[in-house]
Amino acid sequence: MNDLSRTAALAAGSLDHGALEKAITGATTALLAQQKPDGHWVYELEADATIPAEYVLFVHYLAEEPNLELERKIGVYLRRIQGRHGGWPLFHDGAFNISASVKAYYALKMIGDDPEAPHMRKARLAILGNGGAAESNVFTRNLLALFGQLPWRGVPVMPVEIMHLPRWFPFHIAKISYWARTVLVPLTVLNSLRPKARNPRGVGIQELFKTPPNEVRHWPKGPHQTFPWTQLFAGIDKVLHWTQPYFPQKARKSAIAKAVAYTTERLNGEDGLGAIFPAMANAAMMYDALGYPRDNVDFLTARGSLEKLLVVKDDEAYCQPCVSPVWDTALAAHAMLEAGGPEAEAAAAKALEWLKPLQVLDTVGDWEMSRPGVRPGGWAFQYANPHFPDLDDTAVVVMAMDRAQSKGAAAPGADYVQSIMRGKEWVVGLQSKDGGWGAFDADNSYHYLNNIPFSDHGALLDPPTADVTARCVSMLAQLGAKAGSSPELDRGIAWLKRDQLADGSWYGRWGMNYIYGTWSVLSALNAAHVSPSSEVVRKAVDWLLAIQNEDGGWGEDGESYKLAYKGYEPAPSTSSQTAWALLALMAAEQVDHPAVARGVAYLARTQGRDGQWDEDLFTATGFPRVFYLRYHGYRKFFPLWAMARYRNLMAANTKSVMVGM
Repeated sequence: MNDLSRTAALAAGSLDHGALEKAITGATTALLAQQKPDGHWVYELEADATIPAEYVLFVHYLAEEPNLELERKIGVYLRRIQGRHGGWPLFHDGAFNISASVKAYYALKMIGDDPEAPHMRKARLAILGNGGAAESNVFTRNLLALFGQLPWRGVPVMPVEIMHLPRWFPFHIAKISYWARTVLVPLTVLNSLRPKARNPRGVGIQELFKTPPNEVRHWPKGPHQTFPWTQLFAGIDKVLHWTQPYFPQKARKSAIAKAVAYTTERLNGEDGLGAIFPAMANAAMMYDALGYPRDNVDFLTARGSLEKLLVVKDDEAYCQPCVSPVWDTALAAHAMLEAGGPEAEAAAAKALEWLKPLQVLDTVGDWEMSRPGVRPGGWAFQYANPHFPDLDDTAVVVMAMDRAQSKGAAAPGADYVQSIMRGKEWVVGLQSKDGGWGAFDADNSYHYLNNIPFSDHGALLDPPTADVTARCVSMLAQLGAKAGSSPELDRGIAWLKRDQLADGSWYGRWGMNYIYGTWSVLSALNAAHVSPSSEVVRKAVDWLLAIQNEDGGWGEDGESYKLAYKGYEPAPSTSSQTAWALLALMAAEQVDHPAVARGVAYLARTQGRDGQWDEDLFTATGFPRVFYLRYHGYRKFFPLWAMARYRNLMAANTKSVMVGM
C-alpha cells in the first residue's frame, strides 16, 4: 500500500494488515530505544505551574544561593504554559485557576520578571478579576503565610498536637491518606512554629489582593464542603485559633518530637519523604525551622531529594511532583509482551528483572495501621518508597510477571512464583471491608474529614475506587481465582457492579476519567469471566460507542471531574484515551465492531514518523478538580498496546482477551 492509498484507507477507518504491522513495528522500535540499560523505563511526569513555582519559592524561603540559569529556564517554562486567560490552568488549555496563578506569578516575580511586563500585568488582572489572592486554596495561603504575605488567621489550624490523638478520635493520621499524612505531619510543625521565609530579595505580592489581607474576614472553603459539617468544623477552627497560643508547651514539644520521628523514619534517602514534592519540601523546611544546621544529615537528605525531581532541558526546566519508574516500566512491559517477538519479549524480561528486587518485602508500612499482621509484598510507584507501596502498581507488576512466565517470555532462569504470591497476599490483605480497594490503604473512607477546613481540596482520603479495585480483580482472576470459589474476587466484582454509573461508565480516580475507569473495569470483568452479553458489560460498551469522536478517537478532559457533572461532554481525541477505549471494547469481545477499526485507524493516522504520538493534553489525575498529570509515557506505550492487541485478536481463533489487562 503506497502512502496515498494508506492515507485514504485510514480516513475511511480501515487499515490493512501490512499497514497495521508497520505502525506496530514503528511504535515498538521507538519504545525499545527508550529503555534504560538496566531494563527500566521512566518518562517525565508533568503537572501544572504550582510545583515548579513552589520549587523557586522554596529556594528563596531557605535563602539559598539560587541557580540563576535554572531559574531562568523555569521562568521560560512558566511563561510558556500561561493561559490565554492570563492566568495558569490546572491542565493544558484548561480554565483559569486562582491558586496556580498566584504561585506562578509569585515565582516569576521572585525570578525577576517586571510586574509591569505584559504577561505579568495580564496575570495580575486575571487574578484580581477572580477575587484576588485571598481566594486561593489552603495550601497556597499556607505558603503565603510562611512568606508573610497574609496573616496566619487566613490558614486553618492544624495543630501539631494531632500527633497525640488516640486512634478512636474522629481525626487521626491513620484516617487520612498517605499523601495527606506525609504532607501534613511536617507541615503541622511548621504551622506551630510559624517561621518566616528569609526571602533575601524581599519580594512580595500584596498587589494581588483586592482587600488588604489583614482586613480579610472570610476565607474560601472547598466547593465540595457542605452543611452541617462545614459549619461544625469552621466553629472548631475558630476555637483552635483562639486557644492555640495557650496550648501547654510540654505537650507541644512532645508532639513536635513525634512528628519529627515520624518524618525521619520515612525520610527515604534521596527519594524523599513519601517520594512526593510537597512532603519532601515540607520535611526540609521543618528541619530548618527546628534549627537543624545545613550540614545535618536529615536536612541534607530532605533537601537533596528535591533535586531528583527537576527536568532540565536546553531551553527550559520544571520540577515534577514525583517520578514514575515502576509504573512506566510495568506498563511498558505489558505493551512489549503484547507486541511480541524476540526483541520486545526480551525487553519485557529485562524490565521484570529490574522490577523484581524493588518489591517491598521487609518494611511494614503505614498500611499496617489499618491492616496489622499483613505481610509486606507490594511495589511502590517510585524508585523507592518502602513505607508506601500501592495496590495499583503491585497488581500491574504481578500481572506482567505472570504473563511473561506463562508465555515463556521471562528471562532465562527467572522465577517469579514467590514474587507473585507475596504480591497477591499483600493485595488480598489490603482489601477494604466493602470489597473494594484503595490505592495505598484499606478502609480509608472517613468522608466527613473532607469537610475540615484544611481539606478544601477534597482529597484527604484514599477510599476504594473503580480503577484500583478493577486492577486488583484483574490480577486475582488472571492468577486463577474463580467467581463463586474466591471470596475476595466475588466481593471485588460485587463492588464494581454496585459502582457502575447509570450511563454505564465508571469513574476514573487516577486516569482521566470515565474512559479510564471503564477500561479498567471491563478488563477486570472479562478476566473474571463475566459474560460480555451481561447487562453490566453491555451498558458500558454502549456508552463507549456513543462517545466516540468523529475522527475515530476518544477524549475527555479535566472538566469531567466538576461537581456539576451531568454526563459525558465531548473533548478532543488523544492517543492514550483512544487506546483505553479500544482495550476496553476488545475486553468486551467487540474487536469486530466497526468502531474498533475506526479507533485503530485513528491511532495509525496520528502516529508520528518517530513511531510515537504527540499528546499535549493531560490524561491523568492526581487529585480531581485540584491537580492533574501528564504522563509523557502514556502516548508511547498505550497506543502500541492497543494496536498490537487488535492485531493479535484479529489473527486468533478466539476474540476473547485472555489476560487481566
